[in-house]
Order: sequence, then C-alpha cells, then structure tokens
Amino acid sequence: MIRFLQTDNRLTKALLVVVIGAASISMVVYLIPGLAAGGANAPDTYAVVYPHWYSRFLSSGDIITQTKVDQLTQSQLQQRGPQYANNPMIVSLFEQQVGQQLVQQQVLLNEAHKLGLHATDADVRQYLHTGPTGEVLFPGGKFIGQDQYAQLISDRLNMSVQDFEQSVKDNIVLSRLQALITAGVTVSPEQVREAYRQQNMKIKFDYAVLSSDDLANAINPSDSELEAFFKKNAARYADAVPETRTISYFSFTPQDLPGGVPQPTQQQIQAYYNQHQSEYQIPEQAKSRHILISVAPNADAKTDAAAKAKAEMIQKKLEAGGNWEQLAKQYSDDPGSQNSGGELGWSQRGRMVPEFDSAIFTQKIGAIGIVKSQFGYHVVQVEGRQQAHTQPLSEVQTQIQATLIRNQTQQTEDNYAKTLTSEAAKNGLASTAAAHHLKVMTTPPTPANGVIPALPDSSQLLQKAFAAAKDGPPQDAPTGEGYAIFQVTGVQPAHAPTFADWKSHVLDDYRQEKLPALLAQKTKELDEQAHNLNDLAKAAKAVGAKVETSDLVTPTGQVTDLGAVGQVAPQLFNLNVGNISGPIVTQRTGVVAKIVDKQEPSADEIAKNFDQTRDQLLSEQRNAAFSVFVGNVWENYRKHGQVRINPKANTPQLPGM
Repeated sequence: MIRFLQTDNRLTKALLVVVIGAASISMVVYLIPGLAAGGANAPDTYAVVYPHWYSRFLSSGDIITQTKVDQLTQSQLQQRGPQYANNPMIVSLFEQQVGQQLVQQQVLLNEAHKLGLHATDADVRQYLHTGPTGEVLFPGGKFIGQDQYAQLISDRLNMSVQDFEQSVKDNIVLSRLQALITAGVTVSPEQVREAYRQQNMKIKFDYAVLSSDDLANAINPSDSELEAFFKKNAARYADAVPETRTISYFSFTPQDLPGGVPQPTQQQIQAYYNQHQSEYQIPEQAKSRHILISVAPNADAKTDAAAKAKAEMIQKKLEAGGNWEQLAKQYSDDPGSQNSGGELGWSQRGRMVPEFDSAIFTQKIGAIGIVKSQFGYHVVQVEGRQQAHTQPLSEVQTQIQATLIRNQTQQTEDNYAKTLTSEAAKNGLASTAAAHHLKVMTTPPTPANGVIPALPDSSQLLQKAFAAAKDGPPQDAPTGEGYAIFQVTGVQPAHAPTFADWKSHVLDDYRQEKLPALLAQKTKELDEQAHNLNDLAKAAKAVGAKVETSDLVTPTGQVTDLGAVGQVAPQLFNLNVGNISGPIVTQRTGVVAKIVDKQEPSADEIAKNFDQTRDQLLSEQRNAAFSVFVGNVWENYRKHGQVRINPKANTPQLPGM
C-alpha cells in the first residue's frame, strides 16, 4: 500500500508537533545551556518554571509534570515502533529531550504572555481546519463529530480534548512570538542572488588522494619502539584484558520437558477464542489498484487539464481491456505500486486520503473511475470489498493453537527451571543434571560481551553471571530455547596484558596515534609538489597518491574519498579553472585538487528561483535571529534561577546547571 495515501502517521506527527510546540522553536534547546537543578521535589513534578525572578518567593511557578513528560515520550516512541518503546536507553534519551523541550516551551510562553500574545478558541478552530489535521478532522469541510474527535485524540496522544486544545493555543502563541521577534528581519536582493549563486555553483575537479589506511600500513615501528609505547601508556592498558568468568551449567530445551511440549485441548482453544474475540474483528476494508498521474496542488489550469486528459486516456485503455501491469509500469507516478500493476492491497476505511478513501468504498466493484486528490489524478479500480465481521474459529484455530503452545510451553519451562534450580541448590549441579538425564558443561573464561557457543542465546545468562558471586547459589536464565541452570565457578579480574600478548593491539594503537601527523605531513608534501611542478598527476606519482576525477558537484554534492564538498572543502568553490587547492585533510584521507570545470547559474536561473531563494534565506535569517532571542531569554532565566528541575526527574544535569 502506498504510504502517501495513508493519513495515520502524518496526522499523528502533526498532532505531536502541536503538543510539543513548533519544531523550529523546540530545536533551539540543544544549542543553549541548561538551568539550575533542585527545588522541585514533588513526586509528579518534572520542573517548575517561574515567570518572574520574584515568583520563586511567592511559589507561583508553572509546573511541568512528570506524567506529561512520560505521556509525550510514549506518544513519540510509539510512532517509531516497539523496538524503540521497549529500549530503556532510547526511552531515557527521548524523555530527556521531551522534558527539556517542555521546559523551554513554558519559558517562551511566559515571555509571549508578557508581550501580550494570546490565542482564543476561534484561533484553535481555524488552526484545526487547516493542514494535515484539517484533512482528517474536517473531511470535505464537515466536522467528524465531537465523539470521534475525542476518541482520535485519546487514541493517538492519550490526551483529553481540553489538554490537546490548550496545546494548540500554546503552539499558536509560540508561532506569534517568533513572528513578532523576527518581523524586522529582511534580506536584500543582492543577498538573495548571491545565496542562490553559492548554493548552485558547480565544480568539477581532479584530485590526488592519500589513504590513511595505506599510510597506516607504512608505519612499522621496531619492537623496542612498540614496547616503549606500551610502557609509556601503561595506564591505558591497565584493564585492557576484560574480566572473564568460568561458568558451569546444564540446560534443557522444550523437548526435555517432562511429558514433552504441552498440547492445548480443543476446549482450551475454544475458551481462548471466546475470551479474545475482539482480536479477530476484521474491519470494513476494500482492495484496490490505481495508476497515478501526479500534478502539484498549485498547478496552473493548463497543467491540471493535461494531467486529467492523460488519466482519461488511460481509463479508456483499461476499459477496452488494457493490461494493468503494462499501463501502470508505463504511466504511473507512484513508485510504490507502478511495478506491481498498481496494486494497493486491502485497506481499512479512513486509512487513505479522503478522496481516494471515499472512492474505494463507494465505487462499483470492477468499475474504473478517476479520482483527484492532493497528489494528482488516480485511475482507480475497486477489486473487492469486505464488510466488517468476526473471523470464525475455523480460520484462526491454527493461530490460537500456536499461541497456546507457546504460552503453555513458556510457563512449563519457567516452572521446570525453578524446580531444577531449587534441586541444584540442595544437591549440586552435577547430581541434579544426572537425575534428569542432562549434562553439565563448563565454559572457558568468558567476557561479559562474549558468547557461549553451545547455547542459542547466552546473553541473559552472562548478564546474570557477571552480577553473581563466585560459587554462589545456582541460578537460572533463559537461553532462547529453554533454560540453563548455572553457577559461577571462576573469576579472572580485568588486568593489564603482557606486551607479547598484546603486541598486535599495541601496533594498531601506535599507528593510530602517529597517523594524523603523518597524513598531514604527506598531504603537505603532495601540495608542495603539485604547486612546484604545476602538475597534479606528477605530484601524485611522486608521493604515491592516486588521482581521481569528480563529477560536476554543488556544495551539497558528495565525492568519493572526500565527502560533502561544501562542508569538507568549501574553499574549492572560490578557485578558478586551472587553480590547485591547498592541502585538504579529512579523517581518513589527504587530498589536493585541481579545478577542471566551473559553472555558475545564469541570471535567468537566479531570477526564476529568486522568490524561493528569498523565502529560504529569510527563514534561515529569522530562525537565527529567534535563536539569539531564545538564548538571551534562557540565559536570563538561568541567571535568576527561574527554572527548577526535579533532581529525581529522569534527566541528567544540563550543561551550566
């Protein structure tokens, strides 16, 4: 199913932007120092923001709750998938970011209110009528209804309508604040033309390149030099050999369970089905295919008419028996379906953009129609529809059986592991293993990030083993296919290696330490040779570099062995054809370049793109000006202690606290 026809993710992202404040505003928080911690100790208080310096003494601050931080964190993570929401490190990082954004948002709201900036209910209604929210909340200009609106906000953001609409008001106020602060920012026509020229200048160049990998291999110190380096850096290698542990264990798989893998009865399957019927509800859905003729929403009448005529031509060909696969491949502008006959598969009601969604749920099955959406003209055929229904047990029995087997096996494994662990604590690993026809294994010394090859997954066992005491009581750990019962029988603390044992690592470290200076030296030699000989190829040969040629690139272009030219070597765009650059040293290469072609945009190109460039440049200048304003406000709040972060909040102390 093509993503741009779907509304869910786009709407949810739009709603999150509303709640967290304007994106351009919230990003400023990462560019400025933090504020003072302490003083906000209520369990559900993340931070308190005081609008005036004296508000601290009156206890009249605005509270940002930990509940709100957690709520918005989960909303953001859920949009990225369960792999994010279930990762503690990612959750903590997102929570820190959301908390800081909310603190800064409240600081800016305070400043806006001091300037007399507010938003009304009418402003909220107007805001929700426009943009991505308007397409869903007001399809065809008609409100979806208060109940459905409330349900949508609850489902997507886990918020009440009142809280959501307050967030909308805050967002409007923040936008007005930014507009007010940056109203005086302007750009001259000369600045616009120069910005476009710089952004769209193209150069092509030959370049001689030295590889750090090649240079590293040329660094071959003697054994005495390496040993001296090893001794000099003794502190670096003090714990180079990580702690290892020797572990004795026996393990079992589901096949080793007494009685084998549990098999659910038909009565258990029926009972599970009865208890989980809501999971087998199939909503109303339609299967369709389309050929898209794209046209921009602001296209002129002539362009729009041409796109419509093309769609009508394709419609006639299909109605005359034309092949969907051939015509979709030939004409469709949808890269997601053009190579599969335009097939979109099954879609639930409300998942596509409104015009397309309406068509596939009202158009006669088999008929070929034309629908216009914000993306252009769609030649659409509905291949089938299903009414909402509950899948019968016969359709899901195999699925339920597998679920019950998995659940029952897991429970049986857990119980069996606890039984064996208890027995091992009384009788020892060896006797317990023998009594159950299992075999004790002993690992070689293994680091915490190592593996135990005999086990499908030894990560949890090793995690527990490195938290356990030597010769402590037996423990159990899942292995991916059953459990292992284990004890730590040996501990080798982290220690310094001998030079002989660590020689290859020392050589790598030695090379990495010497490499930057050598790369800079060799690149300088290459530069001097190139300028003295006025011949890049001869200079490259003299120092053992290879010569390559770039494509025509703009400042954002990428060049092999160099990277983004505008970032790594912006000076190249100031050279003329035939000029040789100075030395350019990157992390992995040393380069000297010679310009072989240079193309600048024409006056007509600059004029044609003048308005777009002016808007882009003006936006950048306004964002920069607003960042300065935010930085000054933030510094003032920091200076007067007008923000208090709960020291127990799940966030590290910010810089400058």
